[in-house]
Amino acid sequence: MTATVEQGQTRFSVRAPRAEAVWLCLFDGGQERRFEMARSGPGWEIVLPGNLTGALYGFRADGVWAPERELWFDPAKLLVDPHAVELDRPFAYDPRLSTYGADTAAIVPKARVTGPLPEAPPAPPYFTRGGLIYEINVRSFTMLHAQIPEAQRGTVAALAHPAVIAHLRKLRVSAVELMPIVAWIDERHLPPLGLSNAWGYNPVVPMALDPRLCPGGVAELRDTVAALHAAGIGVLLDLVFNHTGESDVLGPILSFRGLDNDTYAHAPDGSLVNDTGCGNTLDFANPAVRALTLDSLRHFVRHCGIDGFRFDLAPVMARSPGFDRHAPIFAEIAADPLLADRILIAEPWDIGPGGYQLGAFPANWLEWNDRFRDDVRRFWRGDEGVGALATRLAGSADIFGKGPSRSVNFLAAHDGFTLADTLAYEHRHNHANGEGNRDGHGENFSWNNGIEGPTDDPAVLAARAAFARAMLATLFISTGTIMLTAGDEFGRSQRGNNNAYAQDNELTWIDWQARDLALEDHVAALAAWRADRCTYAVAFPEDGCWLTPDGAPMTAELWESPSTTSVRWQHDGPDGSEPARIDGFAIDRAGPRAVPLAGPSGAQSA
Repeated sequence: MTATVEQGQTRFSVRAPRAEAVWLCLFDGGQERRFEMARSGPGWEIVLPGNLTGALYGFRADGVWAPERELWFDPAKLLVDPHAVELDRPFAYDPRLSTYGADTAAIVPKARVTGPLPEAPPAPPYFTRGGLIYEINVRSFTMLHAQIPEAQRGTVAALAHPAVIAHLRKLRVSAVELMPIVAWIDERHLPPLGLSNAWGYNPVVPMALDPRLCPGGVAELRDTVAALHAAGIGVLLDLVFNHTGESDVLGPILSFRGLDNDTYAHAPDGSLVNDTGCGNTLDFANPAVRALTLDSLRHFVRHCGIDGFRFDLAPVMARSPGFDRHAPIFAEIAADPLLADRILIAEPWDIGPGGYQLGAFPANWLEWNDRFRDDVRRFWRGDEGVGALATRLAGSADIFGKGPSRSVNFLAAHDGFTLADTLAYEHRHNHANGEGNRDGHGENFSWNNGIEGPTDDPAVLAARAAFARAMLATLFISTGTIMLTAGDEFGRSQRGNNNAYAQDNELTWIDWQARDLALEDHVAALAAWRADRCTYAVAFPEDGCWLTPDGAPMTAELWESPSTTSVRWQHDGPDGSEPARIDGFAIDRAGPRAVPLAGPSGAQSA
């Protein structure tokens, strides 16, 4: 922690190796006091008398201003502590943030000295492989929930409400995965459009909680995690260590850019590397970047009890500059006593050279498997037969190898179509984003069942409902960890917007009053079947058999034929006085239906 309180004094330190002078700035009642800091190697330090817990502070740094050489020192810029854990306000974009000489003390958040923080009780993760991860956008999930007190809606604390926990337990959720709750800044093109970032994938510093989502700071997150743990539900944080909201060369000067621009990866000509599509890329070949990453992970485990992490555009963490499956960060996490047993999930792609790295992460990491999403959609849309689908259902051994599956199987995620929209739209409808409908995925392997968008046609609605149930069953019968995005269990729609990152409004806020309760109950039944009957959620057993619907063995010709639209997998239980138990599933596109098999009576519709 950069600001530490000990023995009646407060020490501040910050890394700025190429700065010529650095000042600590304390704020009280709108008044700023500056204290010149002393160089200490690549950093700067100062010790002030007294316990300054609660004080607001920032830094200013002076040096060469030469953007063409990637040097951005401007003493007019107030800079946020890269190790900050609490801020006094959210970030807000303003053109002055990138204008040389424009003072930004009035518009930049100040860090708060927290003093020593309580530690969460040490415990193994409340999640194991094969469970159900429930992806949540904290704000959109709770904004319209009538049972949550209005003042609490949109916050982390709302997730501890009994009504929320009851819903999670109904679905047998093993862990919630919270989309970013670390403070972010809007991309500079959004304010003129009257839009704001609703997802949070544009953070500035890695530990500071966003005051809008977590107004109670570290204590609010810790208490919410404790409440979820008491219900047997783990908590995973979706973290962004691939870039920061300082963006490209025209972006704001908020923290790293004004203190230590070498934090960002640069090409041989000095230009910013952009393997993220967000204007900059953090440089994990830099030991200081890895150290800050480890400090951040330790902070959330030690002080909040977090069970694990999902890493956005995770190949960036292993770039130096190319992807290295033996990158130092992997060994450093594995060797850390606080982090070695945490759940680690990679989004295994970025947009840089060789950026698609599905299956290339360490053996103890899980990975988002977009091949599962696409092959499941392609099967149910009618593009191909059962061959690829069976491979995905069996844990994607072609990608991850045999043994316990590292796959995180999902039908939809925060980006792309919702499950309901996958069955109601053939084309994206992103005009509300202000980018001429050019943003978002162009190919979604979606189909509208006859009519684009909303309809009252009973035949179309029936087809969509049948496919939704079949696809959800496909997810719940699959081997591997499974992920469900909040609201897909009851028909959430974004009206065809497949890139709703800038829609902090009713388009993305979950409408709890209009949810499809029959579909929700269907998912709850699937979840109960998976929890109680499924023996192959982690590793697909080799002693089962693939059969045609009439019980004949599958042949190579049937597997390879695109016209094969149905298959059955069956695993017979041990002999004994009780009737043999049959576990497995049956898939039939003509239905459409995907049915778990449970017990000697055969197929049971969940």
